[in-house]
Amino acid sequence: MLYVVIAFLCLAILMYLLLGGADFGAGIVELITPGAVREKVRTITYSTIGPIWEANHMWLIIAIVILFVGFPPIYTMLSVHLHIPLVLMLLGIIGRGTAFIFRHYDAVKDDMQRVYNLIFTYSSFITPFFLGVIAGAMVSGQIDPNAPDFYSAYIGSWLHLFSISVGIFTVAICGFLAAVFLIGEVEDEAIKALFIQRAKVLTFLTFISGGFVFLAAEIDGLSLTKERFTDWVSLSFLILATVCLVILWKYLRTGHKTICRLLAGFQITLILGSFGYHYFPDFIIVKSGENLSLFNSAALGLPIETLGWALLLGSLLILPSLFYLIYSFQRRPAEL
Repeated sequence: MLYVVIAFLCLAILMYLLLGGADFGAGIVELITPGAVREKVRTITYSTIGPIWEANHMWLIIAIVILFVGFPPIYTMLSVHLHIPLVLMLLGIIGRGTAFIFRHYDAVKDDMQRVYNLIFTYSSFITPFFLGVIAGAMVSGQIDPNAPDFYSAYIGSWLHLFSISVGIFTVAICGFLAAVFLIGEVEDEAIKALFIQRAKVLTFLTFISGGFVFLAAEIDGLSLTKERFTDWVSLSFLILATVCLVILWKYLRTGHKTICRLLAGFQITLILGSFGYHYFPDFIIVKSGENLSLFNSAALGLPIETLGWALLLGSLLILPSLFYLIYSFQRRPAEL
């Protein structure tokens, strides 16, 4: 049953990055959109993410519950040593959600709309940034359970070049996903061309920021580049992701909705899979002592058995409902 729980944890993380990432990315696309057409982009964003944006956080909740119940040492290490970026990420989620509701449903359209817009767009940047920072800190080897002072224990574990680079890379990924996903939501050829152009720009930024991750790893003394390019499985994933990028650029010109989305999602899955395969089963690499893995940190016995069955049975109810929700709103009459 442990492998079932691990599979659900990996699925939750992947789906949150793909669906939640595209959700956050919509704010990033709006942030880099010229003011003349920003209102039109904002309207498209409402139509696209409005019905299901809250459901995206289901995947984050599932991941947190799995860690809390099934892997207590990992949950404790994250919530203690990375509590500052975690709080900042959660504040971004709260601020973004609140601004999204108020700027869309506020009965009085006044100057506060500008405040809501600023909170929404910058929270859309802050949230994935700190999500990436947390991910980078988890594998950087800078978390020190025996840290002698506050800075080493709670700030130095994540405030370094490698974690910052992963945060920037995550922001670029989210913007890229959103731009690709939004292409199929518009009929206006001018706006569609804008999204295609933004998708290409964000693809380039994703590539550059991905290179920055490897450079930052070398500067911080991590052997990420050597390990990545000598592991044939991880290297194969990265090569295949590059091939998908070339194919995606071809279909971006046509604006083909389904193929572009599948290619973008598959490409990000390959990138995440490359990192996941390399570090598995380690979940947190610590500065001193034994790394926390999904095996040595598992609450074996009744907790894992109960959690595994709860995930299996719950998925029979939740997943069909979620997919039907997405399907039903995809069939809504086109308004744009």
